Amino acid sequence: MKRGIFIITLLFSAQIFAQAIYEDERYVPETDPLVLKNLEEWQGKKFGLLMHWGTYSQWGIVESWSICPEDYGWCERKKGSNPANYNQYIADYEGLRKTFNPTKFDPAKWAKAAKNAGMKYMVFTTKHHDGFNMYDTKYSDYKITSKDVPFHTNPKADVLKEIFNAFRGENISTGAYFSKPDWHNENYWDPYFPPFDRNVNYDPSLYPEKWQKYVDFTHNQILEILTNYGKVDILWLDGGWVKKRDQQNLKENYDEKFAENESKNGFIKHRVVDQDPKMDELVVKARQKQPGLIVVDRAVHGKNQNYLTPEGRVPAKTLPYPWESCIPAGGGWSYTPDATYMTGRQGIHMLVDIVAKGGNLLLNVAPSPEGEWQQGAYDLLAAYGDWMKVNSTAIYNTKPIEPFKEENICMTQNKTGNVFLFYLAKEGEDKIPATLTVKAINPKKGTKITMLGSKTSLKWTKEAEGFKVIIPESLRNNLPCKEAWTLKIEAINR
Repeated sequence: MKRGIFIITLLFSAQIFAQAIYEDERYVPETDPLVLKNLEEWQGKKFGLLMHWGTYSQWGIVESWSICPEDYGWCERKKGSNPANYNQYIADYEGLRKTFNPTKFDPAKWAKAAKNAGMKYMVFTTKHHDGFNMYDTKYSDYKITSKDVPFHTNPKADVLKEIFNAFRGENISTGAYFSKPDWHNENYWDPYFPPFDRNVNYDPSLYPEKWQKYVDFTHNQILEILTNYGKVDILWLDGGWVKKRDQQNLKENYDEKFAENESKNGFIKHRVVDQDPKMDELVVKARQKQPGLIVVDRAVHGKNQNYLTPEGRVPAKTLPYPWESCIPAGGGWSYTPDATYMTGRQGIHMLVDIVAKGGNLLLNVAPSPEGEWQQGAYDLLAAYGDWMKVNSTAIYNTKPIEPFKEENICMTQNKTGNVFLFYLAKEGEDKIPATLTVKAINPKKGTKITMLGSKTSLKWTKEAEGFKVIIPESLRNNLPCKEAWTLKIEAINR
């Protein structure tokens, strides 16, 4: 038992170390002036929406991964006529397109809810790893507008077009999630060979013409989206294992996630394969279509990863480059009928914590097979909206200020020198304390301190270390919001 605990501790330490190296050092700054301008604007938006949606929503399962022949928990097969038979399962899974009919699809309702929540950008899954296209592509028949999909006769059948238009109508910028691996495409998973794992199922160096066909297919689909669907602000590429194994990318960047990849007897759950998608070429072509396009080639070290995307977690500290935590709002990334969503308190505190560390929050909401959001998603976004109506000026276009957090008080600053202190309500706490002491900040003599949502000027005194601010009972009994309260300091001593 002790030896087992030691091994687990060692693996965990290795994961944390790998993560620290990745987050501190593995970033190549962008040089394109227009991209840099857009990237700075994106960093000021702070709060975005991600949506995972596909035929898999009908089974309420993890998106795509159950058709991947790997021995991980998220690849487990639970649905279908015979989940114990892989070939039958693939047939059942791909047959889901024949019953996919989200007739309650209403993207305008989603866009309004996102806007009211304070979200400034969105990213939608145009295609996940399973290869099912949620837009009207001419390069594949495995798509939502295909004749064997019941929804294809609906006026809103090209859901990407409808979603982008609805969100642009609310002044929310758009991003296209696109999976570099496509497990349906014959030039990625060649039917001649069985799939071994998530990777291409043949050696690209032995079949260069086949691999080039796949590269062309991938480029054509991405350029199709950037040509036919109006202005796209972000190209968000997933499937980081599809990359050229050069000197900077010799190892699998997912090592931190899959530390147990090789078992004691040598069985390899997934391999490291050199599969170059010629991303440098693609990005040049993409920016000819969409100048200034932000490109996020996730988990691939190099110039085409304009910002990093810690998945399902929040870094422990500020990071020296643009970053975004992508987090599910409830359940998993894809729709589950019994999803439990974050409370408003949890969601607001997470946003504040991320922004105080200099990052953005990309919150995932998964539509149902009928094309609806669950009520829990609307409730969470409404809680965000109520809070952001009072406190958004302390969120948007702000940067971290050391030490970014002191106990349960987070900090941000804006370009004009104002400093904001967020008091995060403790469990069961429904009002801010009568006095707050902050050691790391020293307001300028005579400066004004107020609570956002109130015009009352708050009394404060300098302490031997930092300062103390007094919150009057009248304000404590009539607070402008719930879950977290923000003090604005006009100026501090630097």
